[in-house]
Amino acid sequence: MDHFKDQLKNELAVEKIQKIIFDIIFQHVQDMVYVMKVEKGPIFRYIFANEAGFIKANLPVDAIGRTMEEVLPHDFALNLKKNYVKLLQKQKIIHFDDVFYFEDGRKVYGETILTPIFNTEKNISYVVAVTRDVTEWYIEKNKIIESEQQYRSIVDNNLDAIFTINLEGKILEANPAAGKMTGYTEKQMTGRSIYNLINDRDLESFRLQIEQACSGYALETFDCKIINRKGQLLIVHLKTIPIVVHSVINGVYVICKDLSEQAKNMETIKYMAFHDQLTGLYNRRALLEHLNELLNLPDKKVKEFALISIDLDRFKYLNDTMGHLAGDEILKQVAERLGQYQNSYCYVYRQGGDEFNILFINKNRKATVEFVQKIFSQFVQSFYFNSHEYYISPSIGISMYPNDGKDAEMLIKNADEALFRVKEKGKAHYQFYRMDMYPAFSNIVTLETHLRKAIEREELILFFQPQIHLSTGEAKSFEALLRWNNSEFGLVSPSDFIPLAEDTGFIISIGHWVIEKACEQIKKWNEQGFLDIRIAINISPKQFQHHKLVNIIQFMIEKYKINPSSLEIEITEGAMSNTKETIPILRKLKQLGLTISVDDFGTGYSSLSYLKEFPIDVLKIDRSFIRDILIDEKAAAITSTIIHLGKSLGLEVIAEGVENSRQVEFLKKEQCHKIQGFYYSKPISAPDIERKFLKPTIID
Repeated sequence: MDHFKDQLKNELAVEKIQKIIFDIIFQHVQDMVYVMKVEKGPIFRYIFANEAGFIKANLPVDAIGRTMEEVLPHDFALNLKKNYVKLLQKQKIIHFDDVFYFEDGRKVYGETILTPIFNTEKNISYVVAVTRDVTEWYIEKNKIIESEQQYRSIVDNNLDAIFTINLEGKILEANPAAGKMTGYTEKQMTGRSIYNLINDRDLESFRLQIEQACSGYALETFDCKIINRKGQLLIVHLKTIPIVVHSVINGVYVICKDLSEQAKNMETIKYMAFHDQLTGLYNRRALLEHLNELLNLPDKKVKEFALISIDLDRFKYLNDTMGHLAGDEILKQVAERLGQYQNSYCYVYRQGGDEFNILFINKNRKATVEFVQKIFSQFVQSFYFNSHEYYISPSIGISMYPNDGKDAEMLIKNADEALFRVKEKGKAHYQFYRMDMYPAFSNIVTLETHLRKAIEREELILFFQPQIHLSTGEAKSFEALLRWNNSEFGLVSPSDFIPLAEDTGFIISIGHWVIEKACEQIKKWNEQGFLDIRIAINISPKQFQHHKLVNIIQFMIEKYKINPSSLEIEITEGAMSNTKETIPILRKLKQLGLTISVDDFGTGYSSLSYLKEFPIDVLKIDRSFIRDILIDEKAAAITSTIIHLGKSLGLEVIAEGVENSRQVEFLKKEQCHKIQGFYYSKPISAPDIERKFLKPTIID
């Protein structure tokens, strides 16, 4: 009896333990547990579901005893049943993932294990399904996958080359941009040492960069050259970033931006900045750069050099006549001829327009002269454009370092000053700079600024020099001479400001002012009773070509109501070189009734034909002949010839620069009409002229 009691107690204990195990496994675990009975069809019927299975799958309370199709939504049941059928076919445990939705729209991911239960006939009678809710794990997994895909997208689509290397420098991965830059496929690069891609000169710096990255520093301060598959060197900007996993550095990202194209563009930009676009020669900026480099060389390696300034004579006339296309072609041909001298000690530059410079390094004055002669020889042969032949001559000015300047600005200025003197003396030759070339005003810019304000400040004034009639001793004609009394500089010599006015074009405004003041003075003298008078004014070549010259003179004559014959226009022989332009202007002036004289006769365009063609009234013998008539037989003969020539043509002849009585006697003997010079009077003011020389006209 006691044995029976003990056995009963044991069975009750086992049953209790089994119940506890059952409760733990099927009621308290979070996994969903289902037992499905397999029936013919096949049909799968719920015979058990734990609490998690009911709640998480949202099963109805009466699910037990009902089939899968009766309990679950149709589509979900259909897909789920396929896995159960697969179990029956395979006769073994299977795993699968599925997704189901709650009524509130929540999406749940499940991981299911189906286990078959066999009967004695080895047929599957039941299926135990255990489904684990892996939604959180799945979301985290997707985040990791998405993050990985984003990373891959950034890397794979990055325009910069990205290498993933280990701590020894072996390439683990390379993006497509790296393949494009190096010419290798990813497979060809994987396993190679990245150091094999680096140019030898940059290798040590690159190793240091990698070592610092392996120590935890992200650096972006390194430009280097890498070698592509073709052996070409590519300039790259390189950045290194340590790869940190679980606080441990296990590799380095090497990011390379290809700067090769940018470097080419920079070279192009640099070339354009220092070269003339038309001719390909160096430009003014390059000249300044090279000059400063020479002047700042250590140990004075360059002891002497020449700066040669070249200007093409009458190029503007060719350009205006034939057009800019022809002009540009000629400039390119000139550049080609000069460019053949370019080497390590000779550099050729184009300043713009028809101006060129040559830097002749480590050469003395004698060598420079020989070189300049070679330059002139390049212009002996003509230039061609569209089968037309053109001859051009250069004018050349030279400054020598260090005698003519110790900085770039002074050397350029002095070479240009020497060139200006060449142009002034007839062009087509060369001249070295000399100290006596300096004008009285070294600061030309300041002088120009004051000159532009001279009219409005009323600083300009006309002085008058009488022209004495040798037969009567009277003065009824006067040359108007411009004077400038500046508030800062005082009296400024015409030799200083007239050339400046010519260069700046301000001579036009000054010339118009002179015309008006001369007409105004004639009117004043007429009103004082001085009727039989004439004032001569000088017209500069630039003003003579001005298209409104005739209209302005006509306007002033009408404005002041003066007799046109009382105004004389003096032009130089140089202004007559272009007869096609000169003749129409002179004829229009003559039609107004003006007197026309040729100044400095015998020193310029010495062709006697224009005396016949041009409507000229007066010849003025240049002072250079008068100065030497007593000591130079040729000067005396030329003076006599001009006087007799003028008289035979019915022209009035005036001798300029008469300074002593012996010159007066010579001119009287040759029967010159009038004389002008310091012997009688220097240029004086209008009131002084009135007091000393003018007499009221007596009208019968």
